[in-house]
Amino acid sequence: QVQLVESGGGLVQPGGSLRLSCAASGSRFRDAFGAYTMGWFRQAPDRQREWLGSLTSSGITNYADSVKGRFAISSDNAKNILYLQLNRLRAEDAAVYYCAVDFGLGYKTFGQGTQVTVSS
Repeated sequence: QVQLVESGGGLVQPGGSLRLSCAASGSRFRDAFGAYTMGWFRQAPDRQREWLGSLTSSGITNYADSVKGRFAISSDNAKNILYLQLNRLRAEDAAVYYCAVDFGLGYKTFGQGTQVTVSS
């Protein structure tokens, strides 16, 4: 199975930064022998879930144009933690942020999310 637990959300002023974490665990990761991609998504009220970026098991990152240059994905493989660094935050970045994993058939498993609020 797979467990994904996000943390690190909160209230931040416009222009500020946050680092979100996603603790990943479960036997599915071990069985995949490293063949998976981790991703970050967000969903604001009354909007569809938006893909923000991904990190492959070989270390390749990709980002949505809307966050490229402001957000950065990294990982601590020893601790099985995925990070999302949010910089130069704007009011429109406020949303619930989710991590997810793709074992080759798309993103099927998401965490419970962590709320990011951007307000002065």
